[in-house]
Amino acid sequence: MAEHRSPKPKVGGSIPFWPALIKTTVDNQDSKSIRVSSVIFDIYKRGQGKYTRLCSAFGAAIIVGLGCLRLYLQLEAADWNLNPRARLWITTMVPAGLFVALSLLIFYLVNKPAIADFFISAEGEVKKVSWSSRKEIAVSTVIVIVVVLIVAILLGATDVGFYHFFDWLLQ
Repeated sequence: MAEHRSPKPKVGGSIPFWPALIKTTVDNQDSKSIRVSSVIFDIYKRGQGKYTRLCSAFGAAIIVGLGCLRLYLQLEAADWNLNPRARLWITTMVPAGLFVALSLLIFYLVNKPAIADFFISAEGEVKKVSWSSRKEIAVSTVIVIVVVLIVAILLGATDVGFYHFFDWLLQ
């Protein structure tokens, strides 16, 4: 009796000794060069939403890095009553391990299909925006500054007027 396998390589159990987490692709038309890659570290829709995902990942990595630096400083200041080597190991490896774990989580979240699709559509919407010209922005900025100065002068005059009115009234 022959074993029948599913022709879909991503389906778990289709090839018993080849797990579903590994994907094989044929690079050329001839089947001589086969690329094996892990599905876990593949980038979902590689070229789409690249800058939005990249900037979001870098922003999250900066936040994680600053948090790990803060943790390092807190652990370094703590009194552990341990030998210096163990203390150094704890104060450096706990933040480093946390940074690596959270970086992998960020990579996973940025490539999660629902989140990646959101980033892709957000970048697409930003590309549709018609941005103002440099001249329009300069004119608008001057108008805003003039209006703010006029309102400040009017509020200042009102304040001085109320001050003198109530000062006269209370005398």
